[in-house]
Amino acid sequence: MVKCPSSSCDICEMEKTILPGWKTLIGSEFEKEYFSKIREYLHTIDFFPKPAHILRCLSFFEYSDVKVVILGQDPYHGPGQAVGLSFSVPSDIRMPPSLINIRKEILSSTGTGSKCEKGSLVSWAEQGVLLLNSILTVTQKKPRSHSSIGWMSFTDTIIKKVSDSSKEVVFMLWGKDAQRKQSLIDESKHLVLCSPHPSPFSARTGFFGCNHFQKANEYLESKGKDPIAW
Repeated sequence: MVKCPSSSCDICEMEKTILPGWKTLIGSEFEKEYFSKIREYLHTIDFFPKPAHILRCLSFFEYSDVKVVILGQDPYHGPGQAVGLSFSVPSDIRMPPSLINIRKEILSSTGTGSKCEKGSLVSWAEQGVLLLNSILTVTQKKPRSHSSIGWMSFTDTIIKKVSDSSKEVVFMLWGKDAQRKQSLIDESKHLVLCSPHPSPFSARTGFFGCNHFQKANEYLESKGKDPIAW
């Protein structure tokens, strides 16, 4: 066991950043052996995002207020990019290609450009969009480097708990990795939208033209919920 040298450690206390309802929903996960091993591993390496942002996506709204879940793979692995929200970067950082393609599809789908401040998707999170990566940390310049440290168990639990405890949520699953999570979602009470990933390698095979942003808002409005200002 790696002993933490600090009496106040953002790795040891990462769950302090999440809201009370989320703690009630998934709090038992933090006590499980696999999560202890995640913490232990993170103490031995440098990684993105910064520890205080690992669970940032759970700090904007309670699980009962989730409107949309957009599932990413793992954080951006370049310096200054990862912010704890899938696909989002700071507004002063150059937008990655996948995010550029997302903005293109928003314009095509809704007829208006994105309301976001450049590459930051914080405004989505503030409206009830859960920007969740399947893997929550990454080593610099090594994509998928933390795919086997236990994050999948944790984020699968989040997806399943949201599905079981909420209703009328839109799940956007882009790419094969995200679509493997489809079995965790109860499609009798939620809308699941699937397409290829917005990466330049696959966007033209079906992400462009998927119309997910418009479909999501139509569904939300049909359930009496406010649409998302994409």
